[in-house]
Amino acid sequence: MATAEQHHILDLPVFAEPVKLAIVVSPYYKDIAAGLIAGAQAKAKGCDAKVELIEVPGALEIPPAIRIAHRRADFDGFVALGCVIRGETTHYETVCNDSSHGLMLLGLQGVNLGNGILTVENRAQAEIRCDPKGYDAGGGAAAAALHLIALERKYGSSGKGIGFGRPLDEDDGSFQIA
Repeated sequence: MATAEQHHILDLPVFAEPVKLAIVVSPYYKDIAAGLIAGAQAKAKGCDAKVELIEVPGALEIPPAIRIAHRRADFDGFVALGCVIRGETTHYETVCNDSSHGLMLLGLQGVNLGNGILTVENRAQAEIRCDPKGYDAGGGAAAAALHLIALERKYGSSGKGIGFGRPLDEDDGSFQIA
């Protein structure tokens, strides 16, 4: 059961400059998504973050939507919300693994995001986890994104490159390691 253990939850960060957060959600299970959104919005409000809601058809579309918004808009971070309930086929594993992997790749590329895509065995588990007054997976995902935004603002101006570094010479393809 989701309430069997106590977990330590970090205090929300405090921001000197405003935060713009995108909640990218699949409302495939509309009632579950509504609970996740409510939790995420409440957590964002706790940091005075401005929130924009972006809807996509399913969990597999969440990582590409975040990538598009990250490249073309000025969001500080993203909250991925949705629900995948195990069915009778292996499609469950594909959706869970691919959406999670896509989000992790985005995070490793420097996108500040919190993953609130529920991957559950049944509707009852989803209902427990989406409740903003209970387990609050939506709020937890928003808090994760906010903490990463705070870390980026604290350490992001060091001038270090990400990845393999900057090209030294465009002609010979050599790199300066960051």
